[in-house]
Amino acid sequence: MADDPGFATVKSADRALVVLELLAGREPMRLIEIADELGMPRSSTSNLLRTMALRRFVETTDDGRRYRIGSRMRELARASERADDLVSLAQPLMDRLVGQTGETVQLAQLEAMEVVYLAISESPHPMKLVSEVGKRLFAHGTGVGKTLLAQLDEQEAARRLRSVELPRFTPATIVDVDDLLDEMREIRARGWGTDDEEYVLGCRCVAMPVHGPRGDAIAAMSVSIPTPRYDDEVGERALAALREAVGELSRQLGYVPPAAVADGAGAGAGAGAEVNGADPA
Repeated sequence: MADDPGFATVKSADRALVVLELLAGREPMRLIEIADELGMPRSSTSNLLRTMALRRFVETTDDGRRYRIGSRMRELARASERADDLVSLAQPLMDRLVGQTGETVQLAQLEAMEVVYLAISESPHPMKLVSEVGKRLFAHGTGVGKTLLAQLDEQEAARRLRSVELPRFTPATIVDVDDLLDEMREIRARGWGTDDEEYVLGCRCVAMPVHGPRGDAIAAMSVSIPTPRYDDEVGERALAALREAVGELSRQLGYVPPAAVADGAGAGAGAGAEVNGADPA
């Protein structure tokens, strides 16, 4: 990126990052010490630190004279650790799911209007979905993306969908916001979402949300099936195996399904949903 002739460092952002690096490796520092390290006037350094403090990236000591790493940085560090825990718990279940279905399994999280892939277990077949960890795709064209958008408050989902131009990837891609909102209502009602050749021609998938200890959907898992290998029976088997894996992962993360609370018996996330002849894509 630094070699890109169009790239220019944003000085204020760079200085904020330097401040975080300084404070992460030392005892709390005084304003003058930070200003000297940055080579900046004290007034500019004070404004930078006050801005960072408003967002809780830094905070002052009890006497108000020294700065240290703020609570927001600690929250971000814990979030990163949770993501690592999620992947470490999910990977064995995903590998098992590949063994059960013979198809590629993916785990993703939603960021604004994109899904970010956290983990992948590939199908052993030569013809398969090929993806990679860290890849970002538009949420509206993927099974995991629509499934995660469906877990949001409908107003928030609508706001996100209308915040960007929704590209069409294949003739099957849904780009009308009202149509997408209708589909998300169906996803919420049945507990799983599909991609019916909406991102890539020749590939279908079924996806289900993974729930965290507070009951919120923190990720989604999917099984991707090339269209030539798909039929209703294959789809039903994939959905049943996916439901089992997602339910087990959610329980390992501390999720207690409502049915378990009401009836005193465990029930996997999305339990009871059936394909009923629909294309799980």
